[in-house]
Amino acid sequence: MSERTITLDVTRYRPHQEAVPTVQSYAIPFPDDWVVLDALNHIKDQVDGSLSYRWSCRMGVCGSCGMMVNGEPKLSCAVFLRDYFPRAIRVEPLSNFPVIRDLVIDMSGFLDKLKSVKPWIIREQEKPLSEGEYLQSPRELDAYQHFSQCINCMLCYAACPVFGLDSGFVGPAAIALGYRYNLDSRDHGTAERREVLGDHEGIWQCTFVGECSVVCPKHVDPAAAIQRVKVDTAKDWILSLVMPWGQR
Repeated sequence: MSERTITLDVTRYRPHQEAVPTVQSYAIPFPDDWVVLDALNHIKDQVDGSLSYRWSCRMGVCGSCGMMVNGEPKLSCAVFLRDYFPRAIRVEPLSNFPVIRDLVIDMSGFLDKLKSVKPWIIREQEKPLSEGEYLQSPRELDAYQHFSQCINCMLCYAACPVFGLDSGFVGPAAIALGYRYNLDSRDHGTAERREVLGDHEGIWQCTFVGECSVVCPKHVDPAAAIQRVKVDTAKDWILSLVMPWGQR
């Protein structure tokens, strides 16, 4: 009995050598427990060592292996071949990003956006180490923990039609992480982040399509974070008009 196989149609592209991307098809073994990343690793190790892509943990934690699988942003370590068999599987680099080579995208723009929202705790004044750690109640932790699950996989950017049209948009993951720190009881950096989040390339660009939340592998719900930041920003603006002395 012949071994079952499945076909992967993989985008190949070297921008400095080729004018346009091409598609290369690979017929590979089809074990029931393989995910798309296993298939790519098989191609890399056994068929074509020139194929380029990113991966690290293979456990849905690092966020490195995001790709377009049959047109949908997915973590390739979490998509089983059996969900597509016997159809061919189309594997492409994440949409809306420049391509460095094959399935490897240039993520420098995303990292700049992430840094711009200052996703770290900002303190007006640090207390001495001798006074111990900053304590939080379970309720204070619950306020932001949901939004801290982001793994920076950028699937939400590949799904976002606004980012697809305007690469300057700060984007779902960065806004959600900025909001996560605004909610942290130990943080005093809300006013600093407001300058970025409330800018014309920030929250107001979002048209609330919601695809970012649909594709998020960790169910962070960045769409909800963006709408909440809109509400908070609008409240602060109104308060600045009626109570300028009390503006935060």
